[in-house]
Amino acid sequence: MNATLKYMLVRCSAGCLIILLVLITCTAVTMAASCPPTPWDEIGPFYRPNAPVRNSIGTGYVLSGTVRSAGDCRPLPNVRIEIWQAGPDGSYSDQYRATLFSDSEGRYSLQTFLPPPYGRRPSHIHMLVDAKGFEGLITQHYPKKNTTKAVYDLVLVPEIKGKEKVRNPVGR
Repeated sequence: MNATLKYMLVRCSAGCLIILLVLITCTAVTMAASCPPTPWDEIGPFYRPNAPVRNSIGTGYVLSGTVRSAGDCRPLPNVRIEIWQAGPDGSYSDQYRATLFSDSEGRYSLQTFLPPPYGRRPSHIHMLVDAKGFEGLITQHYPKKNTTKAVYDLVLVPEIKGKEKVRNPVGR
């Protein structure tokens, strides 16, 4: 405990202590519940639905993270995540597509390789995320050069009650 806090606690009346504790608690709760949504990105021209269910499409790079609700930051289990990326030669094929599901604690993991940049595009991995009760998400992860792993959390926006969307994860 730092000296300023000790001084405040010694000098504070009982009422002051209650207010101080409420402020500390509210700040901690607010900080814990701050989950900004994952930004949208282009779907690109190479998306194809129904990628095979698997969590490995290569070796040398591990992409992992937790899927959460932007509403309350809680982890979301059994969320469908479709992945597609360019192969080592820069072309897209079924070999470099996968469907993953988050586990009971919202975690996911993909074993792959560092996709190459091509044209004017940097290295990237496409992701389409779909969960009942949440808006669909299309995003991209941009690996850093010469890395072997990254954590990329996916934060979904809850659908508004009464305004649920048709289950089309590609559309907004």
